[in-house]
This record gives sequence, structure tokens and C-alpha cells, in this order.
Amino acid sequence: MAKKLVAMVMALVVLASAMPGRSLRFELQSGNTKCISEDIKMDAMAVGKYSIINPSESIPLPEAHRVTVRVTSPYGNTIHFGDNVESGNFAFTSTEAGDYLACFWTPDHKPPVTVTVDFDWRTGVAAKDWPNVAKKGQIDVMELELKKLQDTISSIHDEMFYLREREEEMQDMNRSTNSKMAWLSLLSLGVCLSVTGMQLWHLKTFFERKKLL
Repeated sequence: MAKKLVAMVMALVVLASAMPGRSLRFELQSGNTKCISEDIKMDAMAVGKYSIINPSESIPLPEAHRVTVRVTSPYGNTIHFGDNVESGNFAFTSTEAGDYLACFWTPDHKPPVTVTVDFDWRTGVAAKDWPNVAKKGQIDVMELELKKLQDTISSIHDEMFYLREREEEMQDMNRSTNSKMAWLSLLSLGVCLSVTGMQLWHLKTFFERKKLL
């Protein structure tokens, strides 16, 4: 029984770590922009934090190592904006389903400066602050892992319905496109037949007028 519980907890940890989230480090040259997208479903939690990596720990971060950050929704609404900052964070619950964008831009410097950005973006179950949940609820490790499992299953369940809805939308779009193409083909065929008939009629009239028929 104990072995089964341990195996279940280990599987839970793997599942929780596989939930949607994006943590990366990238370089950005001055004057350039880099955008990162994340597909987020409706009413999902999302948190993110970013910071500039100091090229030399012995001195303060240079003034040129700053970025402007903007996070926007699928419909272009601004969720977070940071102007000329070296670090920041954001958190929101999505009100629109689709691709959210986090864009980073650095001012143009002469000579060019390369800025290294550390960016962590998590959504769904991975976005929850589990240590604080455990602290506030005063629950032990096993209960915390079971709660993670419950939320993970709920998230997977919601994700399946979300993907099913997206698939149905794509199928409806394909059916609509096929129907429009069929009508366009019939219209094109009708125009071609009409032009052909008019050409034959014109040729027949021409030959009759010339008394060749």
C-alpha cells in the first residue's frame, strides 16, 4: 500500500511539472523586439516574472540594460506594461481564450548592447503558489500532493473540452469553406458555359451573315 502511495505521488509530481508553463532565458540586442506567445484558455490563471541578468556581478546593472515589456491579450488589450525596467512581474486570470503575447523591446544604443532576459511564464495549475497554499491551509505533504493532483485532473479535463471546442470550430470553418468553394466552382462553371454559348451564338450569327452556312 505504501509503495502504491509513493508511486502515485511521484506520478503526481511528473504531471504537475508537465502543466503549461514557460521558463526561458534569451538574448535581446538593443533596438530589437522579441515576442513570446502562450495559448491560454478562458478563466485560466497566469503568472509571469522577468529580470535582466547582470553581465558583471561586481558592478551595478548598467543603465543601458533596460527593457520595455508589454503583455497583451488575443484581442490586443494591454494586461501588463513596464517601461525601461530591469525586472517585473504580472498575474492575471484570462478573460479571453487564445494566444497571449509578451513582447520585450530594448532602446537603440550606439554601440549596440546585448541584454540577457530571464523570463518565467506559468499558466493553469503551474501558476498556483503551492507553498503558500500549504502554509495557509496547514496541510501536510501528502494532502498537498493530492490537492495538486485534483487541480491537475480538473485542468486536464478543462483542457480536453477546450481542445474539443477548438476542433469543432475548425471543422465548422472547413465545412463553411468547402461550401463556399463548391458554390464558387458552380458559379465559375456557369460563367464558362455562358461565355462558350455566347461565342457559339456569335460565330453562328457571323457565318450565317457571311452566308457560309
